[in-house]
Amino acid sequence: MEHHRRTARPSMKDVAALAGVSYQTVSRVINHSPDVSVDTRNRVRQAIQQLGYRPSNSARALASSRSRIIGVIMGGDQFHGEVQTLQAIEAAARSRGLFVAVSMIRKAMCSQNDFNHLCDGFDELNVDAFIMMVPTDVLFTAACRAPVTRPRILLTATHGGTSISTGLSMIHDEAQRDRTAVVGIDQWGAMDRLLSMIAGYGHRTALYIAGPSQWRDATTRLEAWRELSAQYAISSNVVRCRSWQSDEAYAQMNHVLEYFGSSGAKLPTVIVTASDAQAIGAARALREHDIRIPQDVSLAGFDDIAVASDTFPPLTTIRPDYSQLGVAAMREALFLMGEGPEPGYPVSTYGVGQVEAKVVKRASLAGVSLGR
Repeated sequence: MEHHRRTARPSMKDVAALAGVSYQTVSRVINHSPDVSVDTRNRVRQAIQQLGYRPSNSARALASSRSRIIGVIMGGDQFHGEVQTLQAIEAAARSRGLFVAVSMIRKAMCSQNDFNHLCDGFDELNVDAFIMMVPTDVLFTAACRAPVTRPRILLTATHGGTSISTGLSMIHDEAQRDRTAVVGIDQWGAMDRLLSMIAGYGHRTALYIAGPSQWRDATTRLEAWRELSAQYAISSNVVRCRSWQSDEAYAQMNHVLEYFGSSGAKLPTVIVTASDAQAIGAARALREHDIRIPQDVSLAGFDDIAVASDTFPPLTTIRPDYSQLGVAAMREALFLMGEGPEPGYPVSTYGVGQVEAKVVKRASLAGVSLGR
């Protein structure tokens, strides 16, 4: 008798028959229900692999009134941390049988209509939840005002021109406020650890190069610096930049060095910047003025970009856990969708659940006694 190769797509009932279970049990395994024994789960998975069965997303949507799609909006100009966060979101979603659709707003500023238009596109996909990376005040308020009815998870910093509580109050529907979560990086705690290290090395004078004021990360880092440097008895001056770019920090550092040179004042013993790119620009200016790092002045940045360990000397910096931020965002989405437990955080302030940022000590930071 001739055997014909199966050409029809295997169904859930085919999997159930091969595994010796009901198709409802197969459905529970596919949807990661905990109410299935390990032995049964393994039999179903073996049957799925043997048959080459692939769940139909559209069938799932019809059965559950859900699309199994998470809509992600990435806002900003540079996507160093956001890309790592997105990768973690996508991996966490895939592990739960969910799909991710992404839209990017490449400019840091956008109109409310622009933002609403993106949300309308996701509504047409019937997304189950929104994850919105909103690093600026404009994007944060646009995300809060967006007329969406699905759960929304906002990834942003704790401080800005618009407070978290003010932003959330822009969500006029109380039920929608209950379906909103805010997640971020513990930048305040990281700055505390960096300043503790700086003070421990004997530094008492510092220069802080701040980021652009419309960015909530820049505001959070600056406010943390001001409050905590005072607590550690470190006298500091602040230089503001309008961008995160190294070339602007380079120019600003040159102005600072010219001022100190003309006034005869002593340079601070440590320079801290709101981004690694700014630290690289500042280091260039210092080298061109024959100021050695760390013998004459120590230097630290923020973000731990890929080249931070390859600068000369390697840059001390703060490393936000962007991957864990993505995992936390997906846990919040699953919780608000009714598919997971409520997430917990090591730090939660101002209504923002926060994940860790570590200080990475490298050769650019040393004790004052080394050369001063």
